[in-house]
Amino acid sequence: MDVQSAYHEESTRLKETLEEVRQQLAGIGPRYYGNDFVEQLLDAKREESRERLQLLEIEPYFGRLDFHEKGKDGAAPLYIGKRGMEKKETGQPYIIDWRAPVASLFYSFTGGDEPVEYEAPEGIVGGEIHLKRNLSIREQVLQRVVDSYVRGGDNLGLSDEFLLYRLGEKKDNRLRDIVSTIQAEQDQIIRAPRARALIIQGAAGSGKTTVALHRLAFLLYQYQDQVRADRMIIFAPNTMFLDYISGVLPELGVGNVRQTTFTDWALELLGDEVRLAEDDQEGKRWFSLEAARPEEGEWTSGRYKGSMVFKELLAGWLREYEQFYLPELDFEPWEGGHLPYRTLREWFEVEYRPYPLAARRDRLVARLNRWLEMELGKIADPKKRKERSKTGKQRLRTFLKKLPEVTALQLYRRFFGVEASPVAAAEGIPQTIAEQTKAGLKKGVVRQEDLAALCWIHRQIHAAEGRMLDHIVVDEAQDISPLQVELYKSFMNEPSFTILGDLAQGIHAYRGIHRWEELSELFKPEQTSYHELKQSYRSTLEIIEFANTILPYTDTGLPAAQPVFRSGEPVEVVRCAGTDERDQRVRSYIEEQVAGGMRTVAVICRTDEECRSVHGMLEREGVEVSLILEGQQAYKGGVSVVPVYMAKGLEFDAVLLPDVDEGRYTASPADAKLLYVGCTRALHRLTLLHIGEASPLLG
Repeated sequence: MDVQSAYHEESTRLKETLEEVRQQLAGIGPRYYGNDFVEQLLDAKREESRERLQLLEIEPYFGRLDFHEKGKDGAAPLYIGKRGMEKKETGQPYIIDWRAPVASLFYSFTGGDEPVEYEAPEGIVGGEIHLKRNLSIREQVLQRVVDSYVRGGDNLGLSDEFLLYRLGEKKDNRLRDIVSTIQAEQDQIIRAPRARALIIQGAAGSGKTTVALHRLAFLLYQYQDQVRADRMIIFAPNTMFLDYISGVLPELGVGNVRQTTFTDWALELLGDEVRLAEDDQEGKRWFSLEAARPEEGEWTSGRYKGSMVFKELLAGWLREYEQFYLPELDFEPWEGGHLPYRTLREWFEVEYRPYPLAARRDRLVARLNRWLEMELGKIADPKKRKERSKTGKQRLRTFLKKLPEVTALQLYRRFFGVEASPVAAAEGIPQTIAEQTKAGLKKGVVRQEDLAALCWIHRQIHAAEGRMLDHIVVDEAQDISPLQVELYKSFMNEPSFTILGDLAQGIHAYRGIHRWEELSELFKPEQTSYHELKQSYRSTLEIIEFANTILPYTDTGLPAAQPVFRSGEPVEVVRCAGTDERDQRVRSYIEEQVAGGMRTVAVICRTDEECRSVHGMLEREGVEVSLILEGQQAYKGGVSVVPVYMAKGLEFDAVLLPDVDEGRYTASPADAKLLYVGCTRALHRLTLLHIGEASPLLG
C-alpha cells in the first residue's frame, strides 16, 4: 500500500475511533454527589472511565500491528495505545493497552517472515506479523504514518524512520513518555518479572529513567492484584530532577506513586530528632578544582559510612548494646517492696525478645507501671497507700532514667563515643572519619553521609514501623551506597527493585559505588538480574562519537555507547584568546541556537562560582537566562547556566561548555566523568570552548 492510501485508511479509522470515544463519553452520565457508599464507588469508576476516554480522545493510539494468530482466519489489525478501550456494541477490544501481552509483539518484533509468539495468561500464542505501522496523532490530528514492516515488502531502513522522527523533535522542560518508540531491549526490562532486583547499566541517553517509569506502569497493569501505586516509590537524585520527570507517570495513567529524594525520605523517617548540616563539606571539596582524589582502595567518609563493613560494625555494636541495655538492678519502690532483677530480665530477655529494642523498652516501662499499680492495690490502708504511691512513683522515675529512651541519633552518638553508654564506643573506624563525625555530633548535626546508617539503626529498633513497599525505583544508582539498598530491602517482603545508573557518570565517587557488584551482592543470585542498555537515543551520531573518546579516561571499562544513525552538526572545539572572546562566543552561541529554534539551551560550567560569573555576565548583556544551582526545585527550560554536577539526568537541545581547559578538566577519572556528563547532555548541538591549553581529555 502506498503512503497516500495508508494515510487515507488511517484517517478514516481515526474518525471512527474518535466517534466511538465520544459516544462512550456521552454515555457515562452525570457525577454523583450524595452520601451513598455504593453510589460513590460507582461514581469513582465512572470518573476513571471518563478520564481514560478523555485522554484517548486526544491521542487514541500510536501503533498498528496486523497479527495472524495461528489457527484463525486472516490477520487482525490491532491498534495499540497508552490505554485500552473496548467497542461498546460488541465488547471486543478496539484499542489494545500497550502493556497487554499481545502488545509486546509491537516492541519485540524487528522484522522477518518467521513465526512469532507471545506469552498470554492462557499460554503461548503464536502467529505471523503482516504489518507493523507507526502512527503519530497529536490533538486528534493524524500527522504521520510510517510502515516499519510490510510482509513481503523490501522493508529497507523503515524500522528506524519513525524513531528518528521522534528523536529529532525539540525538547521542553519535561521528560516525556516513550510508549510509541520503546525498543526491544527496553521492552525486555519493562516486562521483566516483578519479584526481582533489576540492575541496569545504561549509557547516557539510553532512556533508562524513562524505561524505569514505564516499568512501574507495566507492573501496576500486570500485577494489579499484588501491587498498588501507593506502595511504590521512586528515589531520584534531587528535587529538580523529580520535577523534570514528574509528567511521565500521569501521561501513562499512573498516579499515587511517591517520587522523592533519599534525603527527604530519610529525614521524614527520622522525624525531628535529626538536624542536617547546612552544607555538604565532602561534596564541596570533591567538586572544587583543587580536589584531592583518594588513592585506589582508600576509604572516603561517604563510602565508608555507606559500606557493608560499616553496617556490620553497627550491627555488632547494637547486639552488644542490647545485651547490656538492662541494668543489673532490683527495683525497690519503698521499704520492703521488691521487684528482683531476675524478673525484670525474664520480662525483657524472654517475653519481649521477639520485639525490637525500642518496643521492648516501651513494654518493660508499661509493665513496671502496671506492677506498681498492682502492688499499691494490695495496700488496704488509704493513707499508707497514698504515701507509698508518692514514694513508688518517684523511685520509678529514678529507675527509668537508667533505661534511657532508644532513638537512632542517641545510639549513633553512643556508637561514636559522644554520649555515655553501657558498652564502649565502636572500634575499628578509620581515625579521621571517626573524629570528623564526632565533631559534628557534638554540635548536634549530622551530614547526608550519616543518614543511611541512622535510618538503618531506626529500622532495627522500630522494625514494625513504616508501611511495606511493593516496588522501589532507584535512579542514578551509581551515586548511592550499598547500605541504602540494604535499608530499602528492609521495607519489602521480597526484593522488587529497578536500580539504574551509569558508572561513567559516577561523579559522586566519594560516596557512590565503583562497580555494580557492590549492589548485586546484596541479593541472592536468583533474585537479581543485570542488564546493559548500550544504545544511546539522546544525541546525534557526532555527539555520541565525541563523548565516546572521553569514556576510556573514566576508568570504568564500559563499552562505547552505540548511537542511532541520526546525523547532525559536528562537535565544535574552539580556542579563545581570552575571557572577552570567550564571553562573546557564549553570548553569540545562545543567540544563534535560540534563533535556530532550539527550545532548551544550556551553558554548563565546572563549578558553582563559574556559573554565577557566566550568569551575571549574560544578565548584564540582557540575555534572559536561568541560573540552576543545588537546591533548585524546578527546571523551567529556555536558556540555563548550570554546574556540570547538577546537569546529570537532564537533556538540552544545545549545550556549550565554556572552559574545557587543562586546569579544569584533568586526565583523572573524576574529571573525565564530569566532562562526559557535560557532553552527553546535548541532543542536537555541542560546542566546547577553552582558553590556553585544552583539556587532555580532548585528545
